[in-house]
Amino acid sequence: MRCPLCGNLEDKVLESRETDESNVIRRRRECQKCEGRFTSYERIEEIPLNVVKRDGTREQFDVNKITKGVVRACEKRPVASDTIEALVDEVQRVIRREGKKEIPTAWIGDLVMERLQKIDQIAYVRYASVYRNFTDVTQFLKEIRDLAPVKSSS
Repeated sequence: MRCPLCGNLEDKVLESRETDESNVIRRRRECQKCEGRFTSYERIEEIPLNVVKRDGTREQFDVNKITKGVVRACEKRPVASDTIEALVDEVQRVIRREGKKEIPTAWIGDLVMERLQKIDQIAYVRYASVYRNFTDVTQFLKEIRDLAPVKSSS
């Protein structure tokens, strides 16, 4: 690491600490020549990720789009913002863990729906209606029937 004060390349690390998000390490350093102190930040370089849309077009992955969709589906529902944040974080981790450069939007949507169904069924149906592009009420009814537990006749 080059000292920003004198340009020397030799320094010692005084302290290392992860940031709150745990994706950046902050290091306090001291130059071996001028004894000046400075801070450096180390972060993992993420692989650029593209999503392949239904029409075949590609665009850069944007986690904010997932967040907006889930927030919209959970509007006026008893779903805490921490729960939404955890869902989005988990989906993003699964996507990144794949290690691929391109991910189909259908796969991302399925990941979101799978998790949303466990959290709030109304939010799930709302999300599914947009994601699956419901065109009439029969599609809503089918989705709701699939959610409803099967009653046994005794």
